[in-house]
Amino acid sequence: MTTPPPGCPAHAAAAGAEAVATGSEDEAETSVPLSGPRFQSEPSALYRELRREHGPVVPVTLAGDIPAWLVIGYREVHQLTTDATLFSRDSALWNQWDNLPPNWPLAPMISREQPSILYTVGERHQARTGMISDALEGVDAHELRRYAEEFADSLIDMFCTSGETDIISRYAMLLPVRVIAKMYGVPDDQGPDLVAALIDMIDGRGRALAGQQHVQQTIMALIAEKSQFPGPDVASRMLANTQGFSAVDAAQDLMVMAAAGHQPTADWIGNTLRLMLTDDRFTASLSGGRHSVAEAMNEVLWEDTPTQNVAGRWAARDTRLGGRAIAAGDLLILGLAAANADPQVRTDASVLTGGNNAFFSFGHGEHRCPFPAQEIAEVIARTAVEVLLDRLPDIDLAVPAEDLARRPSAWLRGMTALPVTFTPTPALGPVPAPGGHR
Repeated sequence: MTTPPPGCPAHAAAAGAEAVATGSEDEAETSVPLSGPRFQSEPSALYRELRREHGPVVPVTLAGDIPAWLVIGYREVHQLTTDATLFSRDSALWNQWDNLPPNWPLAPMISREQPSILYTVGERHQARTGMISDALEGVDAHELRRYAEEFADSLIDMFCTSGETDIISRYAMLLPVRVIAKMYGVPDDQGPDLVAALIDMIDGRGRALAGQQHVQQTIMALIAEKSQFPGPDVASRMLANTQGFSAVDAAQDLMVMAAAGHQPTADWIGNTLRLMLTDDRFTASLSGGRHSVAEAMNEVLWEDTPTQNVAGRWAARDTRLGGRAIAAGDLLILGLAAANADPQVRTDASVLTGGNNAFFSFGHGEHRCPFPAQEIAEVIARTAVEVLLDRLPDIDLAVPAEDLARRPSAWLRGMTALPVTFTPTPALGPVPAPGGHR
C-alpha cells in the first residue's frame, strides 16, 4: 500500500482505489465515487446501503480521484453545521489543493479563491449575511407573487394550446431565473442564456467553467449599470448598503444567490409536480386546492430535496465525527438528502410529514440559506405549481412514471424532463403592464 497524500482521509492502493481507516488500524474499506447513475436513479436505496456499510460518515472520491467525506447522518450533519469553528467554510484549509487536476470540473463549486459569502467566516460572514438579507427583505411579497404569476402565465401561454409539453424545459427551468432577474434588475431577455449557464455551472461537468464565466459577465455588467443608474431592485439595494464590502463582493454574492435561487427552485417545482402526478398520496387530490400543493412541496423537501449534497466544510484540526478520524484540512460534504432520510429521525418514510420542517434542505447553522431567500424561493415555487394546476387542471403524465429520468448529478436532484398531456386551452394573451388588467 502506497503512502497517502498529506491529509488524505484515504489510503491509495496499487489500483488507485482509496480505503479509509475505521476504528482499527488494521481495517480498511473502499471509498465510494461521488458519481454514477444510482445518484439519479435510486438515491434513497444508495444512501441506505452507504449507511449500512459505512455508517454516518462515508469515505468518497470526487472527480479526479480527489478524496473527501460524505456526511449522511442527521446528527452528524447537525454537528457539522453547528460548529463553525471546528468545521469551517474556509476552503483555504483544504489539504488537496496541490492534487487537483487542471480544469477540474468542480472548481466553480469548490474554489480556492472564491470571495463570496459562501467562504467568508466569523464577523465578516455575519455582516455579509446582513447585507444580503436587508436587500432581499426589500422585495415586496405581493409584487414578487405578481411577477411570478405573470411570468408563469406567459410561459404557459407558449404551450397551452398544444395539449402537451415538457414541464421542465418549457416551464420549471425558465420561471425562477426570470423572477430572480426581475428582482435583480437584469433585463428579461437575458433570462434564457442565464438559465443555460447556471445549469452548466451547477452540474459540475464539462461546461461548468464556461457557464460560470457567463454568469459572472452578466452579473458584473448588472453591477456596473446599477452603480450609475440605481433602481428599486436587489442589486441597487446591495450597492447602497455594502457594509464595507466592495462592488465586486456584491457581484459575487449576487452570483451565488442567482445559482442558489434558480436551480434548486426550478427542481423544487419539477419535483413537486412529479410527486403530485405519480404518488397515490397526492394524485387523488391533484385538483384538491392549495393545501395539497403546500403538503407536496414540504414532502419534496424531505423525500426528494433539490439540493442533495453540498460541498462543504473543512476540518480546522484533527478531530472525530461519526466514529471517523478526520484529519485537519479534510473536506466534508453535507449529505442533505441522506440526512433527511436518516431512520433515526424519519422512522416511517411512508407517513406524510404534516408540515414538519426540521429538514436540512436549506442547510443549517450560520451558513444556512438566509430566511428571506427561503421565503422568496417558496413563493416562486408555490406560485408556479398553483398557476399551472389552475390553468391546466386535467394535466397528466404522458409517459409511465418509471420512464422519468433525472439529471446525472450527485449534487442537485431534478428531472431531465416531465412530459405531460392536458386538454388544450386558449392563451390568456400578453402580460399587462404593472397595475394594468388583462
